[in-house]
Amino acid sequence: MLVGYTTGVFDLFHSGHLNILKRAKANCDYLIVGVSTDELVSSYKDKSPIVSFHERFEIIQAIKYVDKVVPQESMDKLVAWEKLKFNLHFHGNDWKDSTYYNELQKKFNKVGVKQIYFPYTKGTSTSYLKEKIYNVVFTENKKTV
Repeated sequence: MLVGYTTGVFDLFHSGHLNILKRAKANCDYLIVGVSTDELVSSYKDKSPIVSFHERFEIIQAIKYVDKVVPQESMDKLVAWEKLKFNLHFHGNDWKDSTYYNELQKKFNKVGVKQIYFPYTKGTSTSYLKEKIYNVVFTENKKTV
């Protein structure tokens, strides 16, 4: 059985998030998704998600492509592998060939994990949605005041 693993913040869930989960499930028999905790996100993004961890976790649990949801409390994917024993690791190709993922691939090679990268969904991202909301609230609303 092929067990896949992917992670994300999944803040302001959008079609790019759905695409990676759909593609991941198409490549494995059992898909485990790690949802980043608020504390983890704050530690590396220097800001908190808009949607709470509990709500993001519930959203991911409700998606038909997902078999199991776990909290992602560490960025160390090898620590996750030690707990979950997945065969495949899925990620967006925006990180492909980065120093971190090249080093991770070396570690995964030793335990038999294959990394699969999916194309980044152009035209949508949580950052884009936040910017759009900000513009509507602070720019377009000023025109009507």
